[in-house]
Amino acid sequence: MTVSARQVDLSMFGIDPWWLVVVKVVLIFAFLVLTTLVLILLERKIMAWMQMRVGPNRVGPKGLLQTLIDGIKLGLKEGITPTGVDKPIYLLAPVIATAPALMAFAVIPFGPVVSVFGERTPLQLTDLPVAVLYILAVTSVGVYGIVLAGWASGSTYPLLGGLRSTAQVISYEIAMGLCFAAVFLLAGTLSTSGIVAGQTGIWYAALLLPSFLIYSVSMVGETNRAPFDLPEAEGELVGGFHTEYSSLRFAMFMLAEYVNMITVSALATTLFLGGWRAPWPISIFDGANTGWWPLLWFVVKLWVVLFVFVWLRATLPRLRYDQFMALGWKVLIPIAVVWVMVVAVIRILDDEGLVPGNVALAVAGVLVVAASLGYLAFRSSRGGGRGDTADTEPPSGTHDPMAGGFPVPPLPAVTTPAPSTTPARSTTQEDVDV
Repeated sequence: MTVSARQVDLSMFGIDPWWLVVVKVVLIFAFLVLTTLVLILLERKIMAWMQMRVGPNRVGPKGLLQTLIDGIKLGLKEGITPTGVDKPIYLLAPVIATAPALMAFAVIPFGPVVSVFGERTPLQLTDLPVAVLYILAVTSVGVYGIVLAGWASGSTYPLLGGLRSTAQVISYEIAMGLCFAAVFLLAGTLSTSGIVAGQTGIWYAALLLPSFLIYSVSMVGETNRAPFDLPEAEGELVGGFHTEYSSLRFAMFMLAEYVNMITVSALATTLFLGGWRAPWPISIFDGANTGWWPLLWFVVKLWVVLFVFVWLRATLPRLRYDQFMALGWKVLIPIAVVWVMVVAVIRILDDEGLVPGNVALAVAGVLVVAASLGYLAFRSSRGGGRGDTADTEPPSGTHDPMAGGFPVPPLPAVTTPAPSTTPARSTTQEDVDV
């Protein structure tokens, strides 16, 4: 059922010659930048197709050079530094947001051991006994760039965007970490190559279905993407934390967002979708998981997850902030805690030989998902959101601005009740004596 941490062989890492390490670093950086360029173009094309629009079609054949020209245009724009900013932090924030997103890919496995110019080396820069924790730690630093950008801008809207991003990351990293805990319990290791090795027979997305679904929601919230793009909600915050940025500094925030999307998608592929291993039925053929073929399977899975990001942005409206936080704290985290306990119990029973581990996990996962969906349907039928119940509705033709706990402006032709004109009764000596 599991791959013991003692069986994970990390001896192939850390022995590459210096020139091969440099080649790997350059290729990973080039992969991330090129994937970002292609992703932005495909996102605009796919969204236009889904929403029955034209999309970019002017620059280059069928608009294929649009992203490249946009990048050049951003580079040629004047970099404006507003007055009143904290200049050192203002200039450093884009770097803090971008660098961690690139560093996280150091431990992502692209494939097995191959031969490169006569050198046997894994298609992975390096691996660690705690590789997944390294990814969590590095990506968590990226939010400091967003927070510091909002604070150093010296403007209200960027500050609110930075605060929103802080609350968002804290809320959804807890659920994400609990999803990882279930994977660690099953794989017996925190090494990314060891987790991929543990999915030789069956992917963890099937055995840990609740973890996979919770991670799928959490990774969208973690990357500030629609429908969870509240730190940069243009309808409320103009542009959010990067409102006061322009030129290449703004481009760095864009690069950080899309590289973070690629990172969490690669992590989903590694932890739940078998990593670089070929999907069934391709995996039954000899050589499907050897040589350079696994690199193709990894990239295909990565793009499937990225397509879901685009799909969500094209189809779902932005959530209200209290709904978004309630989803994280009242739904995802409790379900993730219960599921980790279920996985731990099944793991112990499997080690004792009392239950077949894989079958028990698959059945328990389906039951937990079904119970969670039933709970969500029950909350929806009861009007689980603030301000959604009929009890808070004012009389016909009037409007209570504080119904539901937060101020809401009145609709047209609806009046707000006038404040009471009855003077407050003053306290008299008789009241004191009583």
